[in-house]
Parts: sequence; structure tokens; C-alpha cells
Amino acid sequence: MRTFFLSRVQSAAVFLLILTGCAASCKRDGSKATVLNPASAAAVKTQFDVLRDSVDIKWRNMIESDDQKLAVTRLLLRELKAQPGMDAAKLQGLERANARLKARRYDQQTMASSALIDQYDTAQDSLLNALYPVAAPNGGASTENARNFVEGLQQLDAGVVGFRVLYDRAAKQYNEYLQLHQPELQSLGGKYAAVKPLPLFTIGAK
Repeated sequence: MRTFFLSRVQSAAVFLLILTGCAASCKRDGSKATVLNPASAAAVKTQFDVLRDSVDIKWRNMIESDDQKLAVTRLLLRELKAQPGMDAAKLQGLERANARLKARRYDQQTMASSALIDQYDTAQDSLLNALYPVAAPNGGASTENARNFVEGLQQLDAGVVGFRVLYDRAAKQYNEYLQLHQPELQSLGGKYAAVKPLPLFTIGAK
């Protein structure tokens, strides 16, 4: 009878040890799963949308500034055409060059080709370099409006690099989050399954 009782006790102890081992194993597996997937797909979607909105805002601010530069250039040329003694043919040529710029401008995808960015920058720089000596020869503009337009253009042109730095910073955060959470985003389907990294202005950046 004693032997039977001890046998039952030993069996119960072994069973308890097995259960404890299984529980510990399950806990370890659960912890590992939590480390590999720290956020739910819904949480990933929310954060991803925030990062995408930030990228879009930075892009919109940059493009609006460039649109303003094109508009001020147009106003300056109109101001110059009203002044006596101006070279009408040259001003018309500059007007045409300014009107073509918007169609030549890169977008968030085509800027993957750095050649397109360089071509646009070169075309705009060439236009402004040809315009400034006409609008303000020897640094002196013929009218107050012309002087204000020239100063406005110079300020807008000086801000280009800053806008690109801010955009790159937001796009890099977006790309890093996309790389880290691509499985969760793909599980959402729709547009989230097809998202791709965005190109950056920074040469050689990943």
C-alpha cells in the first residue's frame, strides 16, 4: 500500500514538472513572438499613415514654394515688359522658358532619376541667371516692384536646399518604417500591400 502511494506521488510530481516545463516553454515562445512582432497590424497602419502624411506635407510645402518662385518670375517679367527700352524678344524667350519649367519638374517617383532633378535645377538656374542682370543691372532694379520681385526670388531660391533636407528626413523615416514593418503592411492588403520606398534627394542615400 505504501509503495502504491509513493508511486502515485512520484507520478503526480513528474506530471507537475512536465506542466511547469510546458508553461515555461510557452511563455518563452510567446515572448519571442512579441519581440518579433511588437505591434499589431492596426497600430502599424496608424503609425505608417502618420509618417506618410508627414512626407506628403513636406513635399507639398516644397512644391508650393517652387510654384511661388515660378509665379514671382512671371510677375517680374511682366513688370519688365512694361518698362521702356527693354529687349522684348529676350523677355519673351524668358517667359517661354519659365512656362515650360512646371511641365519639366520631377515628382515623388520620377525623382529617382537624379538626372531629372539636375535638368530641372539647371533649367531654372539658367533662367534666373539670365533674368537677374536684366531686372537689376549692376544690382539696381529699375522699379520698386522689380526690386521686390528680385529679392523675393532670391529668398525662395535660397530656401530650396532646406525644403529638400526636410523632405529627405521625413522620407527616410517612412522608408525605414516600411522596411521594418512590411509584413504587417502587406497583411492589410489594398494600397498597403503595394507600398514602396521613396527616392531621396540625398545622393547615395538608402
